[in-house]
Amino acid sequence: MTAETLSDDLAGLAQAPTAAFDFATLSGRDKYKLLIGAVVPRPIAWVTTIDGEGRVNAAPFSFFNCLSADPAILAIGVEYRPSGAQKDTGRNIKDTQAFTVNIASSRLLEAMNVTAVPFGAGIDELEQAGLHARPGVKVACPAIAEAPVAFECRHHVTLSIGNSREIVLGEIVYAHLHADIVNERLHVDPRALDAVGRMGGQGYASTRDYFDLATMSEAEWASGAIPTRIR
Repeated sequence: MTAETLSDDLAGLAQAPTAAFDFATLSGRDKYKLLIGAVVPRPIAWVTTIDGEGRVNAAPFSFFNCLSADPAILAIGVEYRPSGAQKDTGRNIKDTQAFTVNIASSRLLEAMNVTAVPFGAGIDELEQAGLHARPGVKVACPAIAEAPVAFECRHHVTLSIGNSREIVLGEIVYAHLHADIVNERLHVDPRALDAVGRMGGQGYASTRDYFDLATMSEAEWASGAIPTRIR
């Protein structure tokens, strides 16, 4: 592809009709629908924690991402319950100052969905889903043994965002990766990882539709040649 053909491909898109929304006039639910439908696919943090009595809790959250590499910081958005009370995950992180973020592969999707059931406090979601806990190395809460990746995190800071949710930042202090998905150069094989992401509504997406697209230097851009996707 060249810069000229790229321009031709884009012709007309800037003139496409748009639907406009003033977020100051929208309800929280309507904002939520626009965000989860448009910000996709969202990675899923499958979070394991323990409560003050050492009981394990597991729950998936799709308001999640990594924000920094050094220090290594993960962020998760944890909704409050409709009553305004903290969910078990948020409360456990506050009480124990630790959590573990597990990454779900497509083989684990149904098991992950079981852990999303709103069980009462004290119910071990891993047991309900037929999963196994691996003891933490640097934090007390366990990892999910079946998960291809697990990041042990120490609580860094929690930001209260209005009356609907809190944003929890955690610093990664230890990582577990299944040996067949990472090489000696610490490159993770995305196909072997086979992670799933969240779409709008009840939708999910697979990361198996993978391709490479090289980032250009200014000189490469000036040459007029545009890299194409490599599958």
